[in-house]
Amino acid sequence: MVENITPDETLDCRGLSCPMPILKTKKTIGKMSSGQILEVFSTDPGTKNDLPAFTKRTGHEYLGEKDDDGFTRFYIKVK
Repeated sequence: MVENITPDETLDCRGLSCPMPILKTKKTIGKMSSGQILEVFSTDPGTKNDLPAFTKRTGHEYLGEKDDDGFTRFYIKVK
């Protein structure tokens, strides 16, 4: 499903630990338009729980994740 997603913005949070990936995601989403897609790179294992919870709480759409070489790519559609 996430293989065909073309993001409008990419946020690199590799090397950052909780809560920084969520804080940076929130700040970046605030600058984006409704319908745009944000791709987030993260090495923090907690992000796999934190990002879906964040999108549910804020009303954004969690599109999924994909493990890459040493990090995970997350996809969020801005509400």
